[in-house]
Amino acid sequence: MKSEVRSQKSEVLAFVALGSNLGDSRQIFAQAIARMQELSAAPLLKSSFIETAPVDCPPGSLNFLNAVVGLAPRADETPELLHAKLQALEKEFGRQPKKVANEPRPLDLDLIAFGAETRCLPDLVLPHPRAHERRFVLQPLAEIAPDCILPGQNRSAAELLAEL
Repeated sequence: MKSEVRSQKSEVLAFVALGSNLGDSRQIFAQAIARMQELSAAPLLKSSFIETAPVDCPPGSLNFLNAVVGLAPRADETPELLHAKLQALEKEFGRQPKKVANEPRPLDLDLIAFGAETRCLPDLVLPHPRAHERRFVLQPLAEIAPDCILPGQNRSAAELLAEL
């Protein structure tokens, strides 16, 4: 039986997609991942870094570096608190308020899933509404959690990736 968004030890996992197409993306990722470790109650699951073409971005946008990290939220963590911490981390790395949708940025952190939690708030939708149809999310997610089934889906990350 395939599990929901849980690790082998059965604790809840949160998955965060990383994206960057401004600055030294590899260095930014290394530093951001180190900071995300501080938010996790266990060692992070970390995918490889992949380079992808921009999707729905302004003309002339550079390729992105993408990855996914799985973390074990601390006992008192909520999706809303984790989301706020991720947004603060983006700002630390130079993220500016959006002027144009999907504009270039040094660091983009999207909370993809937080266990089986669902949310439909103005600034947080869980699971991420397009994660299941985006190769740049599914490929690294399937690398670290191939059997992960996102809330609302009936196929694993690996199966969804194979269908793209």
